[in-house]
Amino acid sequence: MSESTSIDIKDATANPAPLGLLGFGMTTVLLNIHNAGFFELNSMILAMGIFYGGMCQVIAGIMEWKKRNTFGLVAFTSYGAFWLTLAALLVMPKLGWADKSSTAGMVCYLVMWGIFTLLLFVGTLRLNFALQFVFGSLTVLFFLLAIGDATGNPGLKAFSGFEGIICGASAIYAGIAQVLNEVYGKTVLPLWPVKK
Repeated sequence: MSESTSIDIKDATANPAPLGLLGFGMTTVLLNIHNAGFFELNSMILAMGIFYGGMCQVIAGIMEWKKRNTFGLVAFTSYGAFWLTLAALLVMPKLGWADKSSTAGMVCYLVMWGIFTLLLFVGTLRLNFALQFVFGSLTVLFFLLAIGDATGNPGLKAFSGFEGIICGASAIYAGIAQVLNEVYGKTVLPLWPVKK
């Protein structure tokens, strides 16, 4: 009769959350500088949306699966797909692959992402204040953009841009805080965890 032994394998993989947060945050800031009216929609935003906001977030989401973090898996993979779909919505009509989305179609798209984000926001209530701010401000951003598109109000679109810059900057903060706190082995930038 052989004896069975169990071996605990420690997860030594890196934390993928900063990559996802920075990919989301930097791309969001750049798109919303455009929404605020500072420069045109151009290839820089599309490239960021495809590669950093899109692909890097999907990679971070898959890495969160390895970490057994369902919230991170769903959030990063979904928002990576958001950036990829947004780039596709802009590029596909120019390539003749599909008609341009109608205003009503874009409003529905933004409302669905707003509802999804609101539901994920509920999950952040168990995590930390930094993520609560990211998801709370992103929920507001999606609904502001939807209302701006529905009404055609340029002032609201510009206001949405400034709100989006704040949202993206908060994600950059949350990502960099995790990197610096790990590198220094102490709290350099607080995330304000929720007491459970």
